[in-house]
Amino acid sequence: MRASGVPRAAGDGARGRARPAVLLAALACGALAACSHSPPAPPNPLPAEPVRKNPKQAAIINMQLSIEFLKIGKLAAARDTIERALKEDANNAQVQETAGVVYERLNDMAKAEHAYATAARIGKDDPEVQNYYAGFLCRTGHAASGEKLFMQVASNPLYQTPEVALVNAGVCIHSSGDLVDSERYFQRALAIRPNMPEALLQLANIDLERGDTAEARATIQRDLAVNPPTPELLWLAVRVERRAQDAAAAANFARRIQVEFPNSEQAQLLRSGIDR
Repeated sequence: MRASGVPRAAGDGARGRARPAVLLAALACGALAACSHSPPAPPNPLPAEPVRKNPKQAAIINMQLSIEFLKIGKLAAARDTIERALKEDANNAQVQETAGVVYERLNDMAKAEHAYATAARIGKDDPEVQNYYAGFLCRTGHAASGEKLFMQVASNPLYQTPEVALVNAGVCIHSSGDLVDSERYFQRALAIRPNMPEALLQLANIDLERGDTAEARATIQRDLAVNPPTPELLWLAVRVERRAQDAAAAANFARRIQVEFPNSEQAQLLRSGIDR
């Protein structure tokens, strides 16, 4: 049985200022958090006259518009508005970050890399900005560089949620096949924030990869005992029970996905008969 770390966590956090809602909210979940459910429609742009008088404010407004367009899948509009923001204030790290997200969604990786790197250079003393760039590095095959940057973020006293950076570091090196060190990162995160759902999910996934269904079950039950269920966790439970050849338990977790999260990707997979 694995020694229990002292575990629980959060989003991307740090010092109180609002972050672009679409950025790397959860590398621990393995993907860019680019959209929220049922987002509000983008607000109308401000009149042109105030925009010309205050380009820095205009850049923020256009950045926010770009985020809203991303949420509803209007990528061309998101690109146009963020490019206006870049023209108005290219020295704003958040504008550059958002540009990186937009270009990455458009699969223009050269522009995305340039925007993320520029944001990291401008915001070299901002651990949140470094966290986003580290995520991009991990997603694009530069796990060692991403891991190093995540560790710098985790050790920065200005960053209020080091456990998030630790989980991100673990996911980053897990993608390169390093199960041992990734598990250590998740346990370190749990030592800071007990019962952190993202860390527990990742640990259970590692258990499944190792074929240890008993430990995976125990970790999933621990998570369910202290955190609200998520479709990702219940889907992992389905996979664990299938590996353990417990058809009844697998069917029970599958039913929970369909009932509790009927619109989730996992529910759609179950309805289509796709396994993964």
